Amino acid sequence: MASKKLKLSSKAHLPFKTANKEKRQGLHVKRKKAQDSIKRDERLRRRREEDKDPRLREERVKQNVPSTLERKRVWDEVDRDTSDGLGLSVDVERLKRQKAGEEQAAAEEEEAAPPSSDDERDSMINSASEDETTEPAKPSKASTKRTATERATSPNQSTTTNALNFTPEALAAKFPNLFSTDIPPTPKILITTSLNSTIHHEAQLLTTLFPHSVYIPRSSHRYSHKFSVKEIASFASNRKYTAVIVLKEDLKKPTGLTVVHLPEGPTCHYSVSNWIEGRRLPGHGNPTSHTPELILNNFRTPLGLLVAKSFQTMFPPQPELQGRQVVTLHNQRDYIFLRRHRYVFREKKETEKNVVGPDGKEVKGAEGIRAGLQELGPRFTMKLRRVDRGIQRASGQEWEWKGGMEKERTKFQL
Repeated sequence: MASKKLKLSSKAHLPFKTANKEKRQGLHVKRKKAQDSIKRDERLRRRREEDKDPRLREERVKQNVPSTLERKRVWDEVDRDTSDGLGLSVDVERLKRQKAGEEQAAAEEEEAAPPSSDDERDSMINSASEDETTEPAKPSKASTKRTATERATSPNQSTTTNALNFTPEALAAKFPNLFSTDIPPTPKILITTSLNSTIHHEAQLLTTLFPHSVYIPRSSHRYSHKFSVKEIASFASNRKYTAVIVLKEDLKKPTGLTVVHLPEGPTCHYSVSNWIEGRRLPGHGNPTSHTPELILNNFRTPLGLLVAKSFQTMFPPQPELQGRQVVTLHNQRDYIFLRRHRYVFREKKETEKNVVGPDGKEVKGAEGIRAGLQELGPRFTMKLRRVDRGIQRASGQEWEWKGGMEKERTKFQL
């Protein structure tokens, strides 16, 4: 009997299930090749049509939006009964814009309202006295108040409440050391490690990252006094230090970072992961002693403003631009990515595209300019674990915010 030759359909489906392993593998390879061929033909056909009509490409790009966790982000519902806004996931900038829009609309309505003359007022009074059977006046819109349940349907409607305020002025009442209206002092940072530490080299690298910082190793002698963090903070505060950084380790690797703001706190605890020194980065550069620029990106909630202000106070407000160094703190899904680069501006090549802004359009005035980056290191990732109240002898006694209690993946705290 002549063997029948197997033919694969154009849809690349398996015609049957065979018990032979080699035949199954061959059928699977043919099916994958047929599927790839169909996808490639479809992609080339779509490209030819979009080359003729560029509007088709623009419509496809607008509709083809990836469904990421950032786009699925859930915000907390805020109402009049909310007392503490530090642990709430609300967009501060969006609330400010919404409130500014409502105030502007109210001002425009008042200006557009026609003024009433004295004669009209007298006629209205006379008509009201003559006709006693008229219907009672309806209450104005300003007098109607929505209930907490109605106002909790959207966080945008919480801007009219007086019990909850997310502005930096409200945070200044709780953290006056950070959100102060006075001129901030020049940062002076004391860097140390945990007891019996072995990561002295990593702690010394932090002195190149934070300007005006000094590293003092903690004593690990068996007969010496083991100073606590509170005692170290008191020692540093008497010597005009503005912050104390304690680098923690596990298995000879940095695993934690504690930032104590002097003289009254707060104390922020971060976990550290993916620590990579600058010398291990391909094509790295060597940092200089110039004061770097600081970029704080994507800190949107009240807790995010607190973290951003915490790092802002550890850098001088006036950078040295001739050093061309920049430190970036980028928040994404509550993970803070720290990077340090040196930048240079150069002319754009013919094969390169123009600089594109966040809206996807080309930036005007930068058509022939490109920026080159060289990473200096170190790079690492931080995650906020707890914000303690003041400076405590034992950590975790009184805390303003504590992580690990939110179980929803689409809700972020920073």
